[in-house]
Amino acid sequence: MEHSADAITRLVLQLAVILSAAKVGGEISERHFKTPAVVGELAAGIMIGPFALGGMDIPWLGSLFEQAGRGAAEAEGFVIPVSESLWSMAQIGAIILLFNAGLETNLRQSLRYAGSASLVAIGGAALPFALGAAAMVAFGFADSFTDPTTLFIGAIFMATSIGISVRILADLRRLDTSEGVTILAAAVLDDVPGILVLTIVVGIAMEGEFSVASIGLVTLKTLGFWVALTGIGILLSKRISNLLDKFQVSGGALALAVALAFFSASLAETFGLAMIIGAFSIGLALSGTELAHRLDEPLRGVVAVFIPIFFVVMGTLVDVTALGGVWMFGITFTAVAVFAKIVGSAVPGSAHRLQSSWSVEDWGRNAA
Repeated sequence: MEHSADAITRLVLQLAVILSAAKVGGEISERHFKTPAVVGELAAGIMIGPFALGGMDIPWLGSLFEQAGRGAAEAEGFVIPVSESLWSMAQIGAIILLFNAGLETNLRQSLRYAGSASLVAIGGAALPFALGAAAMVAFGFADSFTDPTTLFIGAIFMATSIGISVRILADLRRLDTSEGVTILAAAVLDDVPGILVLTIVVGIAMEGEFSVASIGLVTLKTLGFWVALTGIGILLSKRISNLLDKFQVSGGALALAVALAFFSASLAETFGLAMIIGAFSIGLALSGTELAHRLDEPLRGVVAVFIPIFFVVMGTLVDVTALGGVWMFGITFTAVAVFAKIVGSAVPGSAHRLQSSWSVEDWGRNAA
């Protein structure tokens, strides 16, 4: 194990490289390719990661990023090819990203489009799962639809990256529009069926069967926690805002609000949901308070530093060389996944919009 001082020195050097690469990549992406900065940040992560430039030996340092097995972090049983410290920094960035997104989201608008978001979430989960499983059988990678491998690939197709969705919507300044609210709410709702399907797959793979009671318990726990956290946050939001407003010490309200986001994130993880959902829920609960307006300016500096770290670190996890001879497999399944997500989400979303347009007079103005 590296001496603690050496590990800290390596970490701060990695952060220096990551932040520099993030801003250069983001600048190139926005200025020359007219795409959101997050695309450049992810690409920068791939380029400087342990499987590319970051894996090259530097005479006085060695490789900038650890390869798997050499101080790499481990999560959910999988080896992550970056240090545990750097991985933790990235997760902090993800929590801040979703907390900030919650603060910027209009709560009333979120409730207004809850029906659309639910339909989009169902369609965006069901069709990708079905087509992902069907593709596995059609290409001969599995024998039947009940094969654990088939179900696992279907579960992967269901997943929606909330972090990517939030960042792109924010870069495009569409986070607080009707479309943005619907997309974000649907992405959060997608997490619940994803967890349930993975629970079923793991149960089948390990025991050959699964218990309906256990699935019901997981459903009750995840949905119950999410509703309870958001509901309690809404009920206490004004009191929390008033309490934090009483702190006159510099940065007091900001620090305590971020601490609340971290606490909510840890609770979400404990109850089987992603940490970022807990952070988003408490941010959404506080979105209509005076505190949210006060935090807007000071939180921007925190966002500008921590969020790029998250996306660059996500890029460093990509090993392009591992694709090897599976390019056609990857391209084909990516096309299936994209098609399934677009159609599965767009069709029910469009149908609900047409149905609701007769009862919501200003739909067109809000969607414009």
